[in-house]
Amino acid sequence: MAEIIRSLQNAQIKAAVKLRDRRGRSQQGRTIVDGLREIRRALLMGFPVETIYVLPDAFSGPEAESFDEVLQQHPDLNIQHVTRDVMAKLAFGERVEGAVAIVPIPSNSLQQVTLPEAPLIVVIEQVEKPGNVGAILRTMDAVGADLLISADGRTDLFNPNAIRASLGTIFSTPIVDATSEETIAWLKDNAIDTFAARVDGSVAYTSVDMRRATALVLGSEAHGLSQKWHQDHVQNIHLPMNGIADSLNVSTTAAVLLYEALRQRT
Repeated sequence: MAEIIRSLQNAQIKAAVKLRDRRGRSQQGRTIVDGLREIRRALLMGFPVETIYVLPDAFSGPEAESFDEVLQQHPDLNIQHVTRDVMAKLAFGERVEGAVAIVPIPSNSLQQVTLPEAPLIVVIEQVEKPGNVGAILRTMDAVGADLLISADGRTDLFNPNAIRASLGTIFSTPIVDATSEETIAWLKDNAIDTFAARVDGSVAYTSVDMRRATALVLGSEAHGLSQKWHQDHVQNIHLPMNGIADSLNVSTTAAVLLYEALRQRT
């Protein structure tokens, strides 16, 4: 029988709990993944998983069966059994699904990115809410987008809330942190058509050609895009707003633009 971690003062557990905080993630270079589906998708994508803490008697339903099947394919995983109290300490809020995992945070740069011939890229500048990051990643996965760049990001991309909101699709999409200046220069150097979504954009989003190498650039809901994106090679586009609101949620805007790109490409 596997040894069971019972103490909340266990050094491993205390270190894992600190990953709920951005400072802890930064110091350790790791993050925490909640949920059977999210962990399963990390494993399926070949993402390195350091440790999985499990409470087997909390497993239930088809997702648990799929999770067990994937575990059987990875016999060398470090799996630690814990008590319900310890799992409640590790898990997000009341979301006790029976497993949380610890994974390293990848360190990627724009110079390391390998792209297909006509990539579809999303750039988010100064986006603060990890839930929006996760929702954008879900849509990117759905349409087959190739890269997410967080420019001057105000949340860490591997925030547990972003992972949860992405439903684990964060493990299937390359993501990079960079400054806005680095991103603008990289897009220009790689001859990537760049479209910046602005309320005052001069062209409707349906009027531009997204079939070539394309980057869709979105700013935060509070401030929009910075002035840095006023560049000759960046075209400002807009979504029609026929009501009293002047903008959409950033993840909704991303979804509209990404599906337009998919429509044009298919």
